[in-house]
Amino acid sequence: MSTAPEAVSAVEQRLAELGLELPPVAAPVAAYVPAVVSGNHVYTSGQLPFIDGALPAAGKVGADVSAEDAKTYAARCAVNALAAIKAQIGDLDRVTRIVKVVGFVASDPSFTGQPGVINGASELLGQVFGEAGSHARSAVGVAVLPLNAPVEVEVIAEFA
Repeated sequence: MSTAPEAVSAVEQRLAELGLELPPVAAPVAAYVPAVVSGNHVYTSGQLPFIDGALPAAGKVGADVSAEDAKTYAARCAVNALAAIKAQIGDLDRVTRIVKVVGFVASDPSFTGQPGVINGASELLGQVFGEAGSHARSAVGVAVLPLNAPVEVEVIAEFA
């Protein structure tokens, strides 16, 4: 008896074409949940750039971490946010729009390139969702992030 293979969502197929796959949802590091549904929106908690459960780098962008590497980590934060969204709504193809991205960059006092770093998340969401990935955004420099992560990203997504 054969069973049909599980259908792969179009969003996950685009991720695969980019060499990415959704990881397990990262366990919270404090008293919160990874994502919450309210109405037809999913609000993610801040996602760190965990890869296989570990941070790929730590420290401040512009001193300990290059802006280029931080941009890559911001994209990873977005992938982790997508995993949290999928855990709430079951299928990323239900996402009709990425509404807002908020990015935090642990910044050396002289670093002012936060928008370029958070472009990593924005560009990835655009590649994955096309026009529906265009979103409002904030990119904020901060003194330090949880676990000394260089970047953190939150996503608000609308779904049907």
